[in-house]
Amino acid sequence: MPLPDVVVNRSSPVPLYFQVAEQLERAIVEGALVPGDRIANEVALAAQLGLSRPTMRQAIQLLVDKGMLVRKRGVGTQVVQPPIKRTVELTSLYDDLQRTGHRLETRLLGRELVGADQVAATRLRVTEGDPVWRIDRLRSVDGQPLALMCNFVPETITDLTDVDFARTGLYEHFRAEGIHLRVAHQTISARRAESPEARLLGGRKGDPVLTMERTSFDDSGRAVEYGSHLYRPDLYAYETTLVDR
Repeated sequence: MPLPDVVVNRSSPVPLYFQVAEQLERAIVEGALVPGDRIANEVALAAQLGLSRPTMRQAIQLLVDKGMLVRKRGVGTQVVQPPIKRTVELTSLYDDLQRTGHRLETRLLGRELVGADQVAATRLRVTEGDPVWRIDRLRSVDGQPLALMCNFVPETITDLTDVDFARTGLYEHFRAEGIHLRVAHQTISARRAESPEARLLGGRKGDPVLTMERTSFDDSGRAVEYGSHLYRPDLYAYETTLVDR
């Protein structure tokens, strides 16, 4: 079936594939596309919207990964029942824990303006050596250390001098400043903890830890934050919906 009114803005900093995926997702949520509806193949969709096939494939794949579309051999791409719960989304750990009602504590380990190293500069799309805020925190839940968080924010984005990180989260501060996060690129992996990390997390050197790296972008396409976090896997997990293709 043809797509419901999908409009792409080529001058927008939001990637074209994300624009398409977002509008398709809205159509599914609002009922314009219902479970069982078939979506035309990528070639036809790309031609309909004047996009490249790889762009269309990426848009469809994003919704497949979210569990909203499914690819079936011999059938094509179909709408499936939208998931009720999506826990991997553009929120912060602070936001997630606030919603669950857990007792949340944050210990500020460090706050300073530093010159962006090669990794931070690449992620934030700034020049190496440009001033960025580095914020290091230990977050505990119900009295147990849960996560070590290191975040970098360009000085040009916001002033973090007086932010009380014991009482507010970084994303909450962004919202208060009118900074609206739009898209994030995130990688989740695992490794073994080094001695200083293990001590802060209440474990031993070599304990397994979950790692998360995320770069977040605002409405204008600016990279506003790069985070490198460690989580105790016995207390924290990422949940996604998987479907058979």
